[in-house]
Amino acid sequence: MSREAHVRFCESVVVKSHRATRPPVESFWGTLKEELVYHRRFRTRFEAQAAIQEYIEVFYNRMRRHSALGNLAPAIFAENYFSERRSA
Repeated sequence: MSREAHVRFCESVVVKSHRATRPPVESFWGTLKEELVYHRRFRTRFEAQAAIQEYIEVFYNRMRRHSALGNLAPAIFAENYFSERRSA
């Protein structure tokens, strides 16, 4: 790969990963920090990792309402979706 091609590649990666180009990811991290991290003081890194994993897997992915899903929790949205598919 030429130096120019390498520079173009690096620039394209930087632009794609820039904060302004990935709003859903930045929104998620902001929500995680606001709803969990800023309200607790973790004694160990392991404790922080466990709390974050539980937040994501138990609350954020299953129970928290998402505007993209019509303000339904993902579990309820999936239940409705599959129920409609079975009855169709």
